[in-house]
Amino acid sequence: MPADRLLLIIEDDATFARTLGRSFERRDYKVLLAANLDEAAQLLQQHSPGYAVVDLKLSDNTSGLACVQMLHKHDPAMLIVVLTGFASITTAVEAIKLGACQYLAKPSNTDDIEAAFGHVAGVAELELSTRSTSIKTLEWERIHEVLVETGFNISETARRLGMHRRTLARKLEKQRIK
Repeated sequence: MPADRLLLIIEDDATFARTLGRSFERRDYKVLLAANLDEAAQLLQQHSPGYAVVDLKLSDNTSGLACVQMLHKHDPAMLIVVLTGFASITTAVEAIKLGACQYLAKPSNTDDIEAAFGHVAGVAELELSTRSTSIKTLEWERIHEVLVETGFNISETARRLGMHRRTLARKLEKQRIK
């Protein structure tokens, strides 16, 4: 782990960001907070964090994946963990390709995130599941894939999936992980 213990949190939920930041400060990290890509870019002009926690979906319709890409370009050695309430295989793979070391579904606590920073290398000994993927899981992954493609535009996603916008909104509310 980098010695400086400087952590950048990119999270649009100010309350969650402050709470997470205080929790990391109690663990001797110095914490910087940014609500979006632009704020993070400004902080990177003056600081070089060794760690970052990035929310996948930011309120200004910016994908956290753009933040991961920018952070990795700034410092390829930075340990980046992506947090999301909209977990999918597609975004997990993209986050890792763009430079994240781990991808965690919310709710995740400080212990989970710190463990993710320490667990950078892959583990080949994980037990493989023999259970096949359910139709609901496949549907959820496809919905999320199209959401990412459309920049989280619900109406356009519903149009591309051939479903009513309200139906899609209900499905998203049911599946949301808080």
